[in-house]
Amino acid sequence: MGDTALTVEFGDEISEAVSRAVRAYKIALERADLPGVVELVPTYRSLTVHYDPAVLSYHALRERLEALTDGLGDVELPPGRVLEIPVLYGGEAGPDLAFVAEHAGLSEEEVVRIHSSAEYLIYMLGFTPGFAYLGGMSERIAAPRLTQPRVRIPAGSVGIAGTQTGVYPIDSPGGWRLIGRTPMKMYDPHREPPILPEAGDYMKFYPVTQAEYDAILRDAEAGTCAVKTHAREEV
Repeated sequence: MGDTALTVEFGDEISEAVSRAVRAYKIALERADLPGVVELVPTYRSLTVHYDPAVLSYHALRERLEALTDGLGDVELPPGRVLEIPVLYGGEAGPDLAFVAEHAGLSEEEVVRIHSSAEYLIYMLGFTPGFAYLGGMSERIAAPRLTQPRVRIPAGSVGIAGTQTGVYPIDSPGGWRLIGRTPMKMYDPHREPPILPEAGDYMKFYPVTQAEYDAILRDAEAGTCAVKTHAREEV
């Protein structure tokens, strides 16, 4: 992938099995601690390895990477961490909730219940800093993208596009159907670490009232609000 990166591919589909292989390989490579490796970028089905060719040649890196493919089944993945994300659904925060409900033939309350009942696997980050590509949304509430994207979507907006759902971490254009908004900051350049979600984590949304949203937002802006997490029960 250019002259300073190499991509290792694990499949041609979006699946938890492929995602586990990508995560296991990333762990194995981090443990190998190869001199010259600069950054590792996981995706749905691959891992891109950025390296310094003045320290590590392409051929030497490729040889080491191929050797690491053996024994991936012995790599133990860490327990899944579930990020608990509060969401104010509907109203000004979620102007497309009514459309999603009508499209699905459900009530708005039922859409909220379905959307907030799942634990979504974070397959990868991309698009903007902290934007998590989530898997596992029910097809019952799938909805088409907007025919004309919005010029500006507020940070924290929770949207649906097809069978995907996600959170816009910063103000940006976008064409997803907005059903709510979270006061939690997915990306904060003044925080360590600046990006809240990580590939391999899970995200669980839960509804809050306007008063609860406002209180969490005040704490988040003051830097005194940490996201709640819990260990995922493996099935």
